[in-house]
Amino acid sequence: MPKRPLHHRAGMSALSALSTLPATPAAPPSPDVATPLLGGLTPSQFMRRYWQKKPLLIRGAIPDAAAPLSRDALFELAASEDAESRLVSQIRGRWRLEHGPFDTDALPSVKRREWTLLVQGVDLHDDHARALLDRFRFVPDARLDDLMISYATDGGGVGPHFDSYDVFLLQVHGKRRWRISAQRDLTLKPGLPLKVLQHFEPEQEWLLEPGDMLYLPPHIAHDGVAEGECMTCSIGFRAPSANELIGQFLYYLAERGDTARTQAGERLYRDPHQSAVAHPAALPAALIDELGSILARVSWTERDLASFLGSYLSEPKSHVVFDAPDRPLGEAAFIRRAQTSGVRLDNKTALLYGTRSYFINGEESAFPRGRKWLFELADARRIEGKRFVTLSADRAMTALLYEWYCAGWVRVGASS
Repeated sequence: MPKRPLHHRAGMSALSALSTLPATPAAPPSPDVATPLLGGLTPSQFMRRYWQKKPLLIRGAIPDAAAPLSRDALFELAASEDAESRLVSQIRGRWRLEHGPFDTDALPSVKRREWTLLVQGVDLHDDHARALLDRFRFVPDARLDDLMISYATDGGGVGPHFDSYDVFLLQVHGKRRWRISAQRDLTLKPGLPLKVLQHFEPEQEWLLEPGDMLYLPPHIAHDGVAEGECMTCSIGFRAPSANELIGQFLYYLAERGDTARTQAGERLYRDPHQSAVAHPAALPAALIDELGSILARVSWTERDLASFLGSYLSEPKSHVVFDAPDRPLGEAAFIRRAQTSGVRLDNKTALLYGTRSYFINGEESAFPRGRKWLFELADARRIEGKRFVTLSADRAMTALLYEWYCAGWVRVGASS
């Protein structure tokens, strides 16, 4: 059974009901089919020519694009403990940053200029936002982070800055003027609550309207300013640093006790030849040598690397809570409902797989027998009813999916 009590609670949250209309699920994009989303390029062409290389402006990327959430629904989400939100404003030319949650009546008036509300991870709470994020699954899920919505009043923005990750900036309401630069000087202004560039020298400028999108690779300086009330969706990508990966991987090995195979794991430090010292605060040279010796004997395999990455990259963020159904169906009723309506991964669920095992919400497990259904679910994030009928003869599959359903990791039918 799933073992995540700190990320689980019974009952659907109010945020789960923010979208009242069903969102059409998006199939994983085909790498070799041209799409308006990428300006008529195929995903393969885009990745070769632009990904992490140069910016791309795409007019009409999503014709008739609309915000996944209304302004009021976004404000409601920002008031929840379950969401990450920030409020950026300028008061007499000075930047101000506040962290949510924000009571709706605590936000500035929409008639006031120069303020921005940023809500992270909207895809975790809203089916329309998740469906929009799914359009970008031509990039591996292990790199896809979240969909953030930025609401701004006239003149609102967060100042000229740069990101250390790739981002697609999709305009979904109103207009925003973007200026960008490939400048090398990325020095930040000191003493500010935001990362604002000290010297911004724009090289290109565009006004984006609903449906227009701008792709920016890492470290491209940019500044977006609302012209009237506007909303922008930012599709961001995860880019862990080398220090993060090294630190977390060594912690992963130690937590699993894998250092024991180096004959170093639980061995206590011994220094039978330590002499008396006149300078007790000095680090002992023998202890430094011992640590170096321990690290030199630590080893790992490709399987260890894959196990770590799958577990680490599928781990929910600390604020994520899974909502179990208020009145869960019995297993037989669950199967009948799934045969009619299908099953889908909850928006908060991360399901990845490697060559030897799969990873769901930070937990690694061996592949079940008849693993093909699991690959289908992970890649499509759903199994349609007709397909479930075909697969439901596999008792192990239905039992596992039912466990995930009871934990809130999987949804079944429209009312699950």
